[in-house]
Amino acid sequence: MIGAVGAVSLQGVGIATVVVGATGLFIGLFLGFAAKKFEVEIDEREVKVRELLPGANCGGCGYPGCDGLANAIAEGKAPVNACPVANSDAHKAIAEVMGTVAEETEKTVAYVKCSGTCDKTEVKYEYYGVMDCKKAALVPGKGNKKCSYGCMGFGSCVKVCAFDAIHIVNGIAVVDKEKCSGCSKCTAECPNKLIDMVPVKAKHLVACGSNDKGKDVKAACSAGCIGCKLCVKACEFDAIHVENNLALIDYSKCTNCGKCAAVCPVKVIQVEK
Repeated sequence: MIGAVGAVSLQGVGIATVVVGATGLFIGLFLGFAAKKFEVEIDEREVKVRELLPGANCGGCGYPGCDGLANAIAEGKAPVNACPVANSDAHKAIAEVMGTVAEETEKTVAYVKCSGTCDKTEVKYEYYGVMDCKKAALVPGKGNKKCSYGCMGFGSCVKVCAFDAIHIVNGIAVVDKEKCSGCSKCTAECPNKLIDMVPVKAKHLVACGSNDKGKDVKAACSAGCIGCKLCVKACEFDAIHVENNLALIDYSKCTNCGKCAAVCPVKVIQVEK
């Protein structure tokens, strides 16, 4: 009787072993098939491009971070020099990975077109709202300063800069050119469109964005462009014109001779070092 029970137990163990083994083999084959079926091929070029990008993840390229840009470049949806933060050497290296040639791009930095510091423009009223330029722009008059075109100084651009390159100094935003990466993310934050991307080599810049006529500009700010056109007359290279009461410099023509800044009666044409 005991011998019969032992034989049955051994038989049961044997059957269980076979069942477990067969089940394991089936699961293994199924997982192997599924892995092969749903395998995502990795583009080695995307990996190499990602390694060459600076990793700033600033979004200045228009893609969601460096991973997104690397994917776009590898798929041919973005140019090899799309990263505004990477230097020309990185662009060339990325181009080599993609088997092409990177076009030369001119390095640009952000520039705030406003001279309306606290001592040069007047305040219309006390503002107690949210300290954000976009929110303040909804208030009648666009902020508390007399000039509705100027920098409100609440620092929306400062908050989005990932490189600590913009600070509020004496009531207006000021860019540190040495720190600016050229990502241009700050330009979208200014409700008055006061931040332009300008060539690094540009040495003469109009620090005003007002389109008011001269009399109204002078009533709001002692450092605003009054549209007198003396700078236009002084320029020998046709590089500066007055449009909508505001002097504008064509940097492709400007030679940085400085004659426009020398004749400006309100010194609104700044000379960068």
